[in-house]
Amino acid sequence: MDARFTAEQDEIRRTLRELLLKRCGPEEVRAAVETADGHDPALWEALAGQLGLPGLALPETYGGVGCSTTELALANEELGRVLAPSPLLSTAVLSGPLLLALGTEEQRSKLLPRIASGELAAALAVPGTCLATALGLTGGNHGDWAGGGRAGGVQAKRSEGGDWRLYGQVDQVLDGHSAGLLVVAAHTGGFSRSRTLLFLVREGADGLVRVRQTSLDQTRPQARIQLRDVQAELVGEDESADVVGALSAVGDTAAAALAAEAVGAADRVLERTVEYVKQREQFGRALGSFQAVKHRLADLYVQVQAARSAAYYAAWATAAAAATATSPATTDATTSSGERVGGLALAQALEALRATASEGVQLHGGIGFTWEHEAHLYFKRAAGDELLFGPVHRLRAYAAEEAHLFDGGEVAV
Repeated sequence: MDARFTAEQDEIRRTLRELLLKRCGPEEVRAAVETADGHDPALWEALAGQLGLPGLALPETYGGVGCSTTELALANEELGRVLAPSPLLSTAVLSGPLLLALGTEEQRSKLLPRIASGELAAALAVPGTCLATALGLTGGNHGDWAGGGRAGGVQAKRSEGGDWRLYGQVDQVLDGHSAGLLVVAAHTGGFSRSRTLLFLVREGADGLVRVRQTSLDQTRPQARIQLRDVQAELVGEDESADVVGALSAVGDTAAAALAAEAVGAADRVLERTVEYVKQREQFGRALGSFQAVKHRLADLYVQVQAARSAAYYAAWATAAAAATATSPATTDATTSSGERVGGLALAQALEALRATASEGVQLHGGIGFTWEHEAHLYFKRAAGDELLFGPVHRLRAYAAEEAHLFDGGEVAV
């Protein structure tokens, strides 16, 4: 394993950071979240048109760049540094890979090039508050999270004409209010043939009601989706597709990208805190000169660097596993064993972000939690991500369960 980044990967990071420094400062972020879309369309157009971020990990066959999870993670790390609100997570990390894995050739050829160009934004709609479970991050996703045949969730039925119709409500859909395409997980088959399938719902469909919700983290806009006898298109050719397996695979990739994003945010808030304590004076000397403050910041630095290593490894492992799956001749003892490290890396990164954001607010004193300062935005990102993709202790508990860590035998101390 070569842990060094390639020249191309370094260029992706450098170019993206330069663009974001110019166009995505704290004031621009606050202005963007107040818009109807919840993000700056001009910035999204630049990210898509100039840098090709939406298609970064999509094959060139469908208009993508053909890179791996590693490059996608590096891009997310830079976006996380400035908390840039954009549909990249919902479109390129969650929805696009599902279409690539399960869609028909016609669906791929029609939708993926539009996603890669940034023309079409997509959102994954999972019933209830089950996104982390559906992605296989905090528990097995073979349960009834999509409805289970009972009231609630989203139900899919065939009409007399043979079309699929969706009924139900989804309360937490990232960028669901502005996405041009919804990928909806719905339950069908009742109790006897219970299964979860994915469906496509286009913007403006009859019976589709979308309402933007007030969220803790405004840089991650969410919406409530109501489906009232909405016509939908099945993702894939038949009902035998391994939806649960595809969601689990996407979950591991998403966890690696989210971990890198959290590391970027933690690194930035730590930088800003160090800058502040060097300037802020107390008792006639710089606040950062006190030994207690130095120790706290040193501990945070170690925590962030450890989280960065875990995030980079998760991105590499996910990319290597994908390469192994598409090239059977390739042999790698680590990745061929089915190791899933995304959730564990995400737990470490979210914990690092929560710690640095909390200390950042505290060390900034009274101004740290005010709307005028950006420190509180990072704290809300940490809390919001744990609500959506965690919490940390459940991410770790499920990783331990999957690794059979406590199935029996003695534990070394």
